[in-house]
Amino acid sequence: MSIHKFAFPTAIHFGPGARKLVMVYLKEAGSKRPLVVTDKGIAALPVLAEFLSGLAGLQASVYSGVQGNPVASQVRAGAEAYRAHGADAVIGFGGGAALDVAKVVALMAVHPGEVLEYAWDHPQVRPIEKDLPYFVALPTTAGTGSEVGRSSVISEDTTHVKRIIFSPKILARAVFADPELTLALPAAITAATGMDALTHNIESYLSPAYHPLCDGIALEGVRISARALPLVLKEPLNLQARSDMLMASMMGAIAFQKDLGAVHSCAHALSTVADLHHGLANGVMIDHVMRFNRPAAEAKMAELARVAGVPDLIEWLGKLKGELGIPSKLNSLGVRPEQLPRLVEIAFADICHQTNPRPCSRQDFEQLFAAAL
Repeated sequence: MSIHKFAFPTAIHFGPGARKLVMVYLKEAGSKRPLVVTDKGIAALPVLAEFLSGLAGLQASVYSGVQGNPVASQVRAGAEAYRAHGADAVIGFGGGAALDVAKVVALMAVHPGEVLEYAWDHPQVRPIEKDLPYFVALPTTAGTGSEVGRSSVISEDTTHVKRIIFSPKILARAVFADPELTLALPAAITAATGMDALTHNIESYLSPAYHPLCDGIALEGVRISARALPLVLKEPLNLQARSDMLMASMMGAIAFQKDLGAVHSCAHALSTVADLHHGLANGVMIDHVMRFNRPAAEAKMAELARVAGVPDLIEWLGKLKGELGIPSKLNSLGVRPEQLPRLVEIAFADICHQTNPRPCSRQDFEQLFAAAL
């Protein structure tokens, strides 16, 4: 038998009010001057001001230059802000984009070169040789699960092609997962990020890679989100449903240590070419790709339907999208037929589909996008 290596290292403080533990935790770690990395939208909201008031015993500064699908220049500016503040720790506060940037702001604060030189597929990839500043994460969305992930997705500034920095060294030292931080999420963001969490759990379970620990986590993540996601749209202030989605989000990110599939390859292409929100792109594509995958994954799809409490996985996904306001077609989001060749090119080059249960050729991607247009 083969030897398999597993890891499950992140300390998680989960529950309403968890954000209030951060100051004590950082003080115990010896931090006095943390840099809070967040996005432009969060920076303008009362939720950040309230959080900062809880750090009154520390000399905190804020970098809020993250927006959209994050690019390398945002990381560079964040690292400059870290050094200018004389910071000794990084607090990631926000959705997946802010947390992804926060991880590599910590990396670039103490390492030379450009951030994309640390991407796994760079021709002369740089090693992460130094200890990173203390980093803690507070998610404000229930979608990417970036707070527990060991990867950061950063796009090139000019081409917007996504690159992945992957290393256990960029994991948060502690996560403060507070569902109260997600209560103010608009319905559209709740739906898109929720579909992201669901997609992570589904695709990681369908991956043919061997990781039974992740399989169990992914199945439970699907069970939880299948019940909580429709409810959190109907009852936005339902703290239990928000808690459930935050947990399902983290479970999906833990599970995809096992890798993902073609839904994510399509979504990465759509974010690059059409600048679509990642979770929304996953939501549009998931049932189309599952229909393609069915011949290679009948038994696993039946198990996913069982834990979701539905007769048929693909039929349920289509209905769920309708309930959540996720479009069934890409043309309603401004994606044009003439963009198809570029979408196919980027999706086929993306690593995620290498662990899709059914192999994907260029022609397969062309047909998937055409069906979704």
